[in-house]
This record gives sequence, structure tokens and C-alpha cells, in this order.
Amino acid sequence: MQKKQLARAALMVVAGAALLGAGYVAGTHRSTMGSESAAAATPSSDRTDPKTGRKVLYWHDPMVPNQHFDKPGKSPFMNMQLEPVYADEGGSNGIKIDGGMQQNLGIRYATVRRQETTEGFDAVGTTQFDESKADVVQSRVTGYIDHLYASAPMQRVTKGAPIASLFVPDWLAPQEEYLALKRGGVDDGMLAASHARMRAMSIPDGVIASLDRTGKAQTHITLSAPETGVLTELNVRDGAMVSPGQTLAKVSGLNRLWLVVEVPEALALQVRPGMSVDAVFAGDPAQHFTGHIREILPGISTSSRTLQARLEIDNADFRLTPGMLMRARIGAAKTVSRLLVPSEAVITTGKRSVVIVKN
Repeated sequence: MQKKQLARAALMVVAGAALLGAGYVAGTHRSTMGSESAAAATPSSDRTDPKTGRKVLYWHDPMVPNQHFDKPGKSPFMNMQLEPVYADEGGSNGIKIDGGMQQNLGIRYATVRRQETTEGFDAVGTTQFDESKADVVQSRVTGYIDHLYASAPMQRVTKGAPIASLFVPDWLAPQEEYLALKRGGVDDGMLAASHARMRAMSIPDGVIASLDRTGKAQTHITLSAPETGVLTELNVRDGAMVSPGQTLAKVSGLNRLWLVVEVPEALALQVRPGMSVDAVFAGDPAQHFTGHIREILPGISTSSRTLQARLEIDNADFRLTPGMLMRARIGAAKTVSRLLVPSEAVITTGKRSVVIVKN
């Protein structure tokens, strides 16, 4: 009986020692976990990079930028060191480009401005000769080209420049008759009739005046350019015979040109005469030419499906020549306030247009 009591007492002592050991281990583990949790929950007080002296907002893995860490170390996602994000970088908002990269890429800044602009659309046009200002050089008599001063079409000429020298044999007889009557001392009525006959034969007044002054008949006349421009037509050659009413040459001026704008068929109903047009030369966008649509040409081109609108543009300094490609902005009557940015600053992706703003 005594032995059983001793065994029971020994068993209780062993059990108590086991319980005390388990309690000690559990308490130690709980204390350690609590301190670690507190350390993890408490943010690091030292947020200054010792290498650069800059204040650090947080550390992150560049491959997973949305996950932030309070202390430096290795990334749990990739086998790489976490990188700091500094306070002077503005955090994760916006885009920051190194100054050296800006210089290498040629990045420039431009100011956005608000301006009243007219609604409209863009189109393409070409310059043409103003056919309403074209002049023709014609012969009023039958004759022969004695000398051709102009050499070929599209030659530039100035006002009064000789085009061709014309020999008119039919002018000889009436002039000799007029000189004979004048030498014979006939009355003024006969001289006036002879004078009227010469004018009826298209002898210029200058030739008749020279006949009275010199007493010598003239059978040659020089046809000259009526305006400064370009010989768009030259229909004769040396020695050719010409008849009354025949056009020898055509001179088109360059001080005013037509701009024929190709308007897409989908916008054809929006175009009206009188709408303003601001055109720029494709080779030099700094050159602006303005005007108003004078008329809408009837018919849609079957090849390009465009409607042609025509306007006059001033070319007094002869900067433009026919055939030049122009980009035209056709504006409406009312104005709208818009933000304007340079076209080279717009990034077009195909679905949208993006502009990067510097804060």
C-alpha cells in the first residue's frame, strides 16, 4: 500500500515538471512572436538612404511596383534587392525621365494655350493658274511669223515683252496709197477716207502715226505680252502663217492663283461658298495663305470620291507656282474655345490621341 502511494507521488511530480516545461516553452515562443509581430508592425523610423541622404518613402520590387515594403531587403517575388522610392520623386504618380535621357531623345516642352477657333475640317488642295485672269495674244490680220521671241510653253514673260514679230504684206498697199494722196495735195476728205481704210484693216494707230511722221510704210508689227506671267500656250513657230483671230499664245498671271481643295464626299454637304480657308504649303508649314471659297464645282470625282471647292489666294510675291500641294483648314462661321497644343506633341495610337502633361 505504501509502495503504491510512493509511485503515485512520483508520477505527479513528473507530470508537474512536464507541465512547467511546456508552459515555459509556450511562454517563450509567445513572447518571441509578439516581439517579432511588434517589430513587423512598427515601421522603420530610419527612412533615410545612407548612401544618398535622400528621404525614402518605401521600398519595392520594380517587377511588382504596387507592393510596398517598409525596410530594404530581398524581394519575396524575385531574387533581387528591393529598390527605394524617394520622396522627391513624387511617389508612384506620373512619369519621371532622367535629364540625360531627355537630352538624348530631344524631348522639348511646349505651352498649351486656349484660343477661339472655328469649327471645320482639314482637306488637301493644289494650286492652279487662275483661268479668269488669263490673256491671249491674237493676230487680227493675215501674216507670217517673221521672228519668234518666245521659245517654248511655260516660259516666264514680263508685261510688254515681245512674243513674235509678224509680217503683214496686206498693209503695204493702203499705206502707199495714203502717202500718195498726201503728196498729191488732195483735200482732207480723201485723206480721212484713206485713214479710215487703214484702221479698218487693223493697222495700229501707232503705225499710222509713224507713217505721218516718217513717210515710210511699215509691214511688220511686234506682238507683246499683255501681263506678267507664264506662257501656258504657244501655238506658232518661225515662218508660220497666221490668220485673223488666231491665238498665237496664252499668258496666265501668277499674282493670283486658284486653290482647288478636294473635299471628301462625306463632308460635301458641309461646304458652302464664303467659308474661310487657311492653307499651308506642305513643304513649309510656316507659310500661311488665307482666302474664302468662291465656288463649289459640280460633280464628284469617281476616282477619289471628292468634291472640288475653288478659291483665290494672293501670290503677289510669286512664292507659289501651280501644282503645289497645300494642306487646307476649312472653317465654319462660329467660333469655339479650344486648348491648342503643337501637333508634334500628340501621340496617336490608332484608337486615341494622347498628350503627356508636365506637372
